Amino acid sequence: MKRCICFVLAALMAISMAACSGTNEPVATNAPTAGNEPVATDAPAASTEAPAEALTGAVSTDGSTSMEKVIGALGESFMLANEGVTFTYNPTGSSAGITAVSEGRCDIGLSSRALKDEEAALGLASTILAYDGIAVIVNPENPVTDLDLETIAAIYTGEITNWSEVGGADGEIVLIGREAGSGTRDGFEELTGTADKCQYRQELTSTGDVIAAVSQNPNAIGYASLASVKDNVKAVSVNGVVPSEETIKDGSYLIQRPFVLVTVEGKELSAAAQAFFDYITSADANEVIISAGVVPAN
Repeated sequence: MKRCICFVLAALMAISMAACSGTNEPVATNAPTAGNEPVATDAPAASTEAPAEALTGAVSTDGSTSMEKVIGALGESFMLANEGVTFTYNPTGSSAGITAVSEGRCDIGLSSRALKDEEAALGLASTILAYDGIAVIVNPENPVTDLDLETIAAIYTGEITNWSEVGGADGEIVLIGREAGSGTRDGFEELTGTADKCQYRQELTSTGDVIAAVSQNPNAIGYASLASVKDNVKAVSVNGVVPSEETIKDGSYLIQRPFVLVTVEGKELSAAAQAFFDYITSADANEVIISAGVVPAN
């Protein structure tokens, strides 16, 4: 009987020990348990935000030939940052660019003068991108280095006809200018007070053509965007002030004008064109604008 009781007690103790072993802490694993922090891993957490779509499309500009250098540099910079975008520039002159944007043939018109009242009345908006000096240029062989504003006006209206009258060599002054409707011509004539009075020998259709004509004629005088002037011509000082970024910025150089972006008032631009417009009118573009030889407006 005692042997039977001992057997039963031994069995009960074995069952009790087995039950107790079930209350021990579980072995740690890498799998998170309910209520505990998950174990850190190298795998990134799934993002709930969709990736930003790359900008695509085309941006078309049309207008001022004087703006070729700055708008070309800005277009190139923008395309480098946005490989899916194509930028185009059509150098037709300020008036033609204004017409193109008003007729919907480009996204942004380019003008090297302010809008005229009749152009603004078409529902066009203007934004100044930068300021450019209009350099008065002569042939490098010409000894004349400085002219005041009144003398420049007298030369272009035909009151002064020989270089010897202004300290140069004996020779008839050959007047080179831009065609009617050119923003450079409008700016030059307005600033010198010679509108509709200039006695041009040649009226050329681009800044490059004016520079080339002056470079080939020792008696020629012309005007061109400062940003486009090269070593084959000489820019004279005006009233003793040399045209430069500094003198344009501080206003001491008198013959300067705005570079203007023209859009249609109330008309929404495409995503690509709006992004380009926002970029070139921001401080982010100032370095590119300055490197093109003009002064940022912002």
